[in-house]
Amino acid sequence: MGASTASGQIKTRRSRRTRRKPMSEINVTPFVDVMLVLLIIFMVAAPMLTVGVPVELPKTAANALPTEKEEPLTVTLTAEGKLMLQDTEIPPEQLINKLKAIAVERSSDRVFLRADGAISYARVVQVMGALNAGGFSNIGLVTDVGGPTLAETDG
Repeated sequence: MGASTASGQIKTRRSRRTRRKPMSEINVTPFVDVMLVLLIIFMVAAPMLTVGVPVELPKTAANALPTEKEEPLTVTLTAEGKLMLQDTEIPPEQLINKLKAIAVERSSDRVFLRADGAISYARVVQVMGALNAGGFSNIGLVTDVGGPTLAETDG
């Protein structure tokens, strides 16, 4: 089992194996754990990052528009008649000037118009005219899904 050396000590096989090579492998388990936690956090937080102006949107049976690469520009008419650009209230007389300044910096001419169901059609059309005069001709009207279809309202 053992061999004797000149100094009289006995070496065993076990003493030769105590010298281990340095570990050169990366342990990826903690990395994967952190990434999964971050994924869950972002999945939970992402729906909360939408425009936060509370509006009672009319319901319709229309399909949703496809998403874009840049953040969509949103104009909102509240039930109280306030005009909001994204989540900032602006006076109606300043809307066209602000839209022209924004149109210069954007690559898309798409804008989403959110209007409370209690707002008159004439007011919505006035805002649509201001959007067009401000350089945004691609106007999407935002509604909630699950509303009545045209066939259901005839009855």
